[in-house]
Amino acid sequence: MPKYGDLLICGISTQLRQYRPNFDEIIKVEDSDFVASGLVRESLIRLSFLAVIQQVEVIGSIGSISNDRHGRLLSNLSGYLIGSIEKQ
Repeated sequence: MPKYGDLLICGISTQLRQYRPNFDEIIKVEDSDFVASGLVRESLIRLSFLAVIQQVEVIGSIGSISNDRHGRLLSNLSGYLIGSIEKQ
């Protein structure tokens, strides 16, 4: 985030019932980036569960997602935010 270098993060959950189509992302065991993610079972990246934290609060990383998945998440989030502004 601007100025302080804080990080915008989103929750990851195994509670797939919380999935919001065309917004969140489900990482399935058969997905090409599943192993690199460090997850142990099918999980949900929840764009509806965002937080801003300081970089010093991060103690490590369990893995990563593909550039394609990251791009879709950014596109979904920015599309939602733009739509919210246009509705005002």
